[in-house]
Formats: sequence, structure tokens, C-alpha cells
Amino acid sequence: MDEKEKDLKPEQPEFSLEDILREFGESVPEQPEPEEDVLIWNGKMPEKINVGHAVPSDTVRLDEITRAVRQQLEEPAAEQTLRFDPVPEETVRFAPVTEETVRFAPVTEEKAAIDGDLGQTRRFDVVGTEPVDEGPDVLIPEQPGAEPYSESWEPEYEQPIGEYVIPEPIVFRPKSRLRELKRKLVAGPEKRFYDLNELGLGKLQLAMIANLLVVLLAGGTTVLYALGVIGADRAKFVIFCQFLSLLLSALLGSYQLLEGFADMLKRRFSMNSLLLFSLLACLFDGILCLRQVRIPCSAAFSLCMTMSLWNAYHRRSTEMGQMDTMRKAIRLDSLVSVPDYYEGRPGFVRGEGQVEDFMDTYRTRSGEEKVLSVYALTALLVSIAIGVVAGVLHDLSLGVQAASAAMLVAMPATVFITLSRPMAILERRLHSLGAVLCGWDGVCALSETAVFPLDEEDLFPAGSAKMNGVKFYGTRTPDEIVALAAAAVCACGGTVAPLFRQLLEARNGHHLDAQELRHYPGGIGAIVEGEAVLAGTLQFMQSMGVEMPEGTRVNQAVYVAVDGELAGVFAVAFGKVKSSVAGMATLCAYRRLRPVLVSRDFLLTESFIHSRLGCNPRRIAFPDPQTRQELAAKQPEEGAPALALIIGEGLAPAAYAVTGARALRSAAIAGTVVHLLGGILGLVMMVVLAVLNAAYLLTPVNVLLYGLVWMIPGLLITEWTRSI
Repeated sequence: MDEKEKDLKPEQPEFSLEDILREFGESVPEQPEPEEDVLIWNGKMPEKINVGHAVPSDTVRLDEITRAVRQQLEEPAAEQTLRFDPVPEETVRFAPVTEETVRFAPVTEEKAAIDGDLGQTRRFDVVGTEPVDEGPDVLIPEQPGAEPYSESWEPEYEQPIGEYVIPEPIVFRPKSRLRELKRKLVAGPEKRFYDLNELGLGKLQLAMIANLLVVLLAGGTTVLYALGVIGADRAKFVIFCQFLSLLLSALLGSYQLLEGFADMLKRRFSMNSLLLFSLLACLFDGILCLRQVRIPCSAAFSLCMTMSLWNAYHRRSTEMGQMDTMRKAIRLDSLVSVPDYYEGRPGFVRGEGQVEDFMDTYRTRSGEEKVLSVYALTALLVSIAIGVVAGVLHDLSLGVQAASAAMLVAMPATVFITLSRPMAILERRLHSLGAVLCGWDGVCALSETAVFPLDEEDLFPAGSAKMNGVKFYGTRTPDEIVALAAAAVCACGGTVAPLFRQLLEARNGHHLDAQELRHYPGGIGAIVEGEAVLAGTLQFMQSMGVEMPEGTRVNQAVYVAVDGELAGVFAVAFGKVKSSVAGMATLCAYRRLRPVLVSRDFLLTESFIHSRLGCNPRRIAFPDPQTRQELAAKQPEEGAPALALIIGEGLAPAAYAVTGARALRSAAIAGTVVHLLGGILGLVMMVVLAVLNAAYLLTPVNVLLYGLVWMIPGLLITEWTRSI
């Protein structure tokens, strides 16, 4: 610490107030000590302060005092250094204020920062010449309060209201929805996909192939024995081999038998449950066959077990494909049914989809599956009744043989795959397009008589059209023609609106507003800058009486006329979009499904759609412009169930989801009816044979042939979803 800082320390005062006044030649007045840092000065301060200098009695200039004190402090410390120390607070008293009173007040921190570090520097402030008389305390009477809840009433708060907190701004995160979608996909479809992937399909395939070999060996042995190729001396060996094949088939399909038993524990009877009871009947019959030297129906049972394993394979592969489609999604669009959309028919409108729309519905049971469950339980009871009747009328051996054969003919082999195989074939098609069906509820809803709305993005998505050339006519400048044409076309919208907007920006044109826009078949009309502008096809211009010069016929072009005079021809080239062509082809192939055009694009006429997409325009509904606008504004109700989820781009995924659901529903209904018919017919035949004691007709070969015959229509029906 230097000497200057030591001299300015308030703990070691060198002069008191009396010494300072005595130094300047003034006597110390007898008055109470001031309570603040107050010094009383009489006289005029000289230009420079020196110890022992006489002070004349005149007015004191405070700025000179401050400047002089600061100058003295900046100079090196000497014996006559003048320093002002604050009076302790304990001894401070107020002095009477007069006209010449001077008060020393501490310099503010801001001033000290500007002037520099002056230690205990004091500032001189002049106290007002007139004393402040506060006067006696006056008590103000309390004003009567206003009536509560009146116009002038204001509520009083016992506690002060807290400060207003500015709400945090809503941060726009464009990727937040994608993160949320990915989180749900990872927790749901992706997790389920990897669980199924660990189970794999290899074991099911091996079991199915092994069972098929058992069917071929057992069936071939049975046929050879029936034809007499195998001698009677080897009959017991053949019967024993048939019994072993029955056990081997049951071992390979043990999971299916356990699934049938689990269904019964859940108070639900399935075809696998019926298969379990048929195994028990065949085992009992096989033991009797060893004693009576006859062939059991092991080949027919092995065939049913093979189809049951095939059903499990289709179900697992279908679920894996659906989960694989969902887990790769970056966005989800849904198909929702809007009732009374057009001409009293519901419409399939696209909206925003959620992961839960699929995860909560894809395992729902179909109506056909419930019907088959009821039929399986009924067939079991009828088969047992047939065995009891045959055993009572004839003998126990015939009763057991009739019961086991009745169970096998009551379930044609392809009844196991009548629902799963069409679904698996359809799923492979939808997986390549990027679409999934939301369970059988969605399949049933998509199979109703309905309409399918179409807009310009469905038929000709962005990038499918491009400007192929421009030709101008008349006396107007090209920039003016482009501006007028762009104003009318952009006001209408459609597939060519982006092309005109790009052309206008490329020429640095002005954007004009179109008024009184009107729609006509094949064209539009509007008022732009007080001029009538027409835009449309060649047929539209001819119908409006616009004169066409020679050489203006272009197959695909937008003609523009201003005030009835041709102003420009804008050639447009449209490329074929495979998704649109395939989607329109499948939509127009179903009578109970009708596409409806909701776009007001003047280029989308019947002839144009037929030439570019190759579909029959008579299958498409073309409402008037006002109706199209109303249809385009219809949105699905909040909370409406999603029927399908679309992950892919274009028209094909949504179109194939609708038509695929219709083909799947038709195949499921037809397959259920055919197999029910075959099973009921087989039970009737078994009743007749059991009553008539026609044991010679209850051979394993006849039972196997009966199952193979009904497999032909069953397999053909399951192929229906392949032809969408």
C-alpha cells in the first residue's frame, strides 16, 4: 500500500472540523454537532486552497471547492494536505440550516467511477435557502369505500400481486413429430418384429416339410395296401408304421395341438382344438386297428396337421411383414370412412394416422373365424354323436372308426388356411407398396359400397408435368401475357399452376390478382386487371368462340385468350406415373367402388384421363365444380377409426389397400362357405354310413381322397388376393 492510500484511510484522522475552521481564521461557533457530514463555511474560497490562507467573508462557490480539493488530492501528499474525514454516526447531530449553510455529501459511485478513485472524497451540495417546514401531521379521514361489484369498485388485496411472468414462447420443432413417431414405432412394431424374428420361420418350414413327407409315405402305403400290392403277411407291419406316422405327425405339430388346448382354456374352440380331439380318436382307433388288422386314418390326419402348420407359417410371416412395414415408416397416413360422402355412399378420405390405430386392431378376430369356431365345436359334438350311434347300433370298433373318420371329413384340410393364406398373399403385395390393413374391422369397412375421392396430386403428383414450350400471339408483350395467364391459372390451382408460377418468376414478372373466377368444362375464366382472361383446352377455346390461327393445334397445351383474342399457347408434357396408372386400374375394376374426381383442375377431363392413364372414364364420377369444392372440404370426424395406414407415396398404396381388402373379404367368405359345405356334407355321409353299417366304405383311402378333393376349390379361393 502506497503513502497516498495510507493518508486517505479514515481510521487515522489528522484534522478535525474545528482545526479546519481555525486554520482558515474562523472561530468555532457554539452549536450542536451535525448528524451528517456537514461543515459550515462563511466567506469566499480562494482560487487555491493553502493552509493558513485568510478566507474573506463572502459567498462560497462549491464547484471551486470540489475542484480544489480534487487537485490537492491528486498532488503528492505534503505536510499541509487537506483531508476530510466523515463524522461518526454516533456523534452526528443536525445543525440549524441558514442561508450560507454548506453540506458535505459523499460522492456517488457513478461519479467516483468517472472521476477516479479519490478515496474519502466528499461532494459539497448547497442546501436550499429556505428551511423546509413540514408542518404538523394531518390525519386524512378514511374515504367511504364503493359498493362491491359496482362500476367504481376495485378489489383490495391483502397481499401484493406477484410480478407478471412472461410466458415461455412455444418453440417450433419441425422434427418433434417425427421423433414421437419413431419412439412409438420402436416401442411397438420394431420390438414385435425382432421378437418374431428370433422365433423365425425355419422351424415351421421344416416341420411342415417333414409332415408333408409323412403324408406322402402314409398315403402311398395306404393306397398300395388297398390295391393289394402289399401282402397280407406284412399287414401288421404296415399298420404299425401307420401308427408311428400318426405319432410323428402329432410330435411335429405339437405346438398346434397345444394352441388348440390353450384356446379351450380361453373358452374358445378353434379348428386346432378339433384337430386335438381327432388325434385322440385316431390314436384309440389305431390301437383297435392293431388288434383287428386294418389300416387307420393316419394319412388324413397328417394332411390336416400339415395344413395347420402352413396356417401358422402364414400367420407369422404376415405379422412379420406388417411389423416390418410399420417400423420403416417416416410418416403415417390413414384411410378413414366418411359417411354420406357422395350420392349417399361413404367415402374413403385420407387423414393423419397413429401407430395405435394398427397395434390395437391387427389381432382382432374376423367374423369368418368366429363362424368356424362355432362350426368346429358343433362338428365335434356331431362326430361324437355319430360314434355313439354306430357303437350302440353295431359295435364299439365301428363307433370309434366312425367318430375318427367323421372328425377328419368334418374339417377339410384347406379350412386351416382359408383365412391366413389370402392374407399372406395380400400382405406381400401391400408390403412392397407401403400399406397395412388395420385388422379385420378395417377389412370389413373397406369392403362396403363406397366412393374413392381423387385429386390432382393422386393422378399427377409433383414433378410429373413440365413446360415444353411457349408461343405468343397478338400485340401484347410476352411478360404481360405470362402475368395474365399465371394469375388465372394459379387462382384455379391444379397440376400446371406450379409451372406457370415458375415461368412467371423466371421472367421476373409481376404477380396479379384474378377476380370473378369461373369454371367451365375444360377451362376457366377470370378478370385480371380489368381484362377478361380465358385458359383451357383447345376444345374449350373453340366452344368459347376464340379464333384459332393455323398451326396452333397442340395435343397437350394450355391455351390462353385475353379479351376474346388468342394470346399464347403453353405446351405441357405429362409423364406417365406407374403408381397412378396401377391405382386407377385397380379402382376401376370393382363395381361397388367408384372413383370420384374432387379436383377442379380444368385439364382433368374424361378424354385427358383416358389418354394419359388408360382407364375407362365411365367408371369415374365427374361432379360439377361446386360439388367438387364441397367434397374436397369434407373431413373425417374426430376419433373416427382408421381402416388402413399408408406409408408409401402415390395413389397405388391407398388404392391397393381398398381393393385388396375387398378381395380378402371375398376370399374369406367364399372359402368359409365352401369348407363349411364340404364339412357338413362329410358329416351327413358319415351319419348314413354309420346307420347302414357300411364299414367297407369307411376306409382310410376314401377319407384321404375326400380331403384331397375339397382342397382343390380351397386352394383356388385363397389365390383371389393375388389378382388385385
